[in-house]
Amino acid sequence: MARTTNSDTLPYVESRYELGMLASQRVRDLNGGAEPVVDKDDDKLTVVALREIASGKLDVNAIRHEFVQSYKEAPVSDAGEESLEIGSEDPLLREIDAELEATLSTEEPGTITAAEAAETATE
Repeated sequence: MARTTNSDTLPYVESRYELGMLASQRVRDLNGGAEPVVDKDDDKLTVVALREIASGKLDVNAIRHEFVQSYKEAPVSDAGEESLEIGSEDPLLREIDAELEATLSTEEPGTITAAEAAETATE
């Protein structure tokens, strides 16, 4: 097949930046076992993804949605990792969180010191 150019994809994407994002998402899908919608031939997956977008056979809106969702998902921590969330059971982390919260919520700078915030959190 002839070489795919940026201009071949412009009817389906808004910019070269978006083309890169969508093609990278499609390559991840293909690596994960998705079936290509065009003949793969002996091309690399990147070329296949670009050819799919340029063919118009690929649902670009679905790929766009999938790309956005991949960055919205919260990472799952492995068992045994320490949590840095405010509700942590570690007293030192609770103390640090309280100190940070007190520093950020203070309306006038210097009205409460970090040591005072730490003492308040431990009481």
